[in-house]
Amino acid sequence: MDLSTLKPANGAVKKEKKRPGRGQGSGKGGTATRGHKGAKSRSGYSKKKGFEGGQMPLQRTSPKFGFKNINRVEYNVVNLADLQILAEKAGITVISPEILVEQGLTTRNKKVKVLGNGTLSAKVEVKAHAFSETAKKAITDAQGTVTIL
Repeated sequence: MDLSTLKPANGAVKKEKKRPGRGQGSGKGGTATRGHKGAKSRSGYSKKKGFEGGQMPLQRTSPKFGFKNINRVEYNVVNLADLQILAEKAGITVISPEILVEQGLTTRNKKVKVLGNGTLSAKVEVKAHAFSETAKKAITDAQGTVTIL
């Protein structure tokens, strides 16, 4: 090993950042690479979000459409097939939103709606916030009970 071949590890030494506006000797004095005059050359300049140089911005040219219903009720959906699996594998006969949360089928603080996708042969008591007509019929046909919370 020779002392003349020693050098710092890769990434240990950073190149010095160019410092515009620190005198003519830096090569970036005077206008500090900002050009002459105008808003962009001044300190504190920042353009508005979506500004397109005075052209009408895209978010103003595209039309608004549709509406948000403020009275809409959002439900977490559980199908009859899910209830059948719960009844078979977990051996649950009374199904409520709390049990569905425990089993990972819904999330807490959300309303639950039971839909009629799949088949249900187990006799279960189902408590939920809403039921589709086909789900109600399928549960009662299997000698189960439906309770709307």
